[in-house]
Amino acid sequence: MSESNRPAMIEAEGLAKFYGEFAAIQDVSFKVSQGEVVAFLGPNGAGKSTTMKLLTGYLAPSAGRARIAGHDMATDRLAGSERLGYLPENGPLYPDMTPRGLLKFFAQARGIPSNQRRGRIDAVIQQCALSAVVGKPIEKLSRGYRQRVGMAQVLLHEPDVLILDEPTAGLDPNQIHEVRETIRELGKTKTILLSTHILQEVEAMCSRVIFIDEGRLKYDGPVEEMLADGKPLDEHFRELSSPVTL
Repeated sequence: MSESNRPAMIEAEGLAKFYGEFAAIQDVSFKVSQGEVVAFLGPNGAGKSTTMKLLTGYLAPSAGRARIAGHDMATDRLAGSERLGYLPENGPLYPDMTPRGLLKFFAQARGIPSNQRRGRIDAVIQQCALSAVVGKPIEKLSRGYRQRVGMAQVLLHEPDVLILDEPTAGLDPNQIHEVRETIRELGKTKTILLSTHILQEVEAMCSRVIFIDEGRLKYDGPVEEMLADGKPLDEHFRELSSPVTL
């Protein structure tokens, strides 16, 4: 199926979020089709996390619509959430629980049938390479392992769509490699919107770039098109970003 014929799994339609007179984002529109892995880029404070929270229904938009797999996240959030896995930056975990205990809790909260829970928990433990630490308190785990626990929780209900906010932030190079390999494998079967500041990840994993700055969309196109002029990705990042005032 060609990309143009694939259904849109993530849709932002004229999204805006105002706090008083301040516009965190304004008039942001884009679509991510089934099977795409798309990088969501922009400088700090550009509005990436706000957009992701609007897309996932964690925030209500001041204007516009957000849809996941066709479900309006303002009016049909529960149905949309069944198709969505969202990993926020520094996502909350219960430090006194073990990974297996946490996954059991979320499996029940997600309404996964009791006769399927053990199988799904075992599957994501294997998928996220957590076997060595499933019985340890989460507070005792390295940041890399905690990130894997977060990823396992996101994958537990087998979502079609993943929205990942800085999934490798604060990890060492070995941990980054492991998370990157997990995301690359997931990209074979999932639709993924990935926010990251590590531009090597964009070239390694993503087919397309969506770039916002100061709350507005500045670029939406293929990675290869952005790189066609021979400039490295970080140079394009600087060119698209507003000047920094100190």
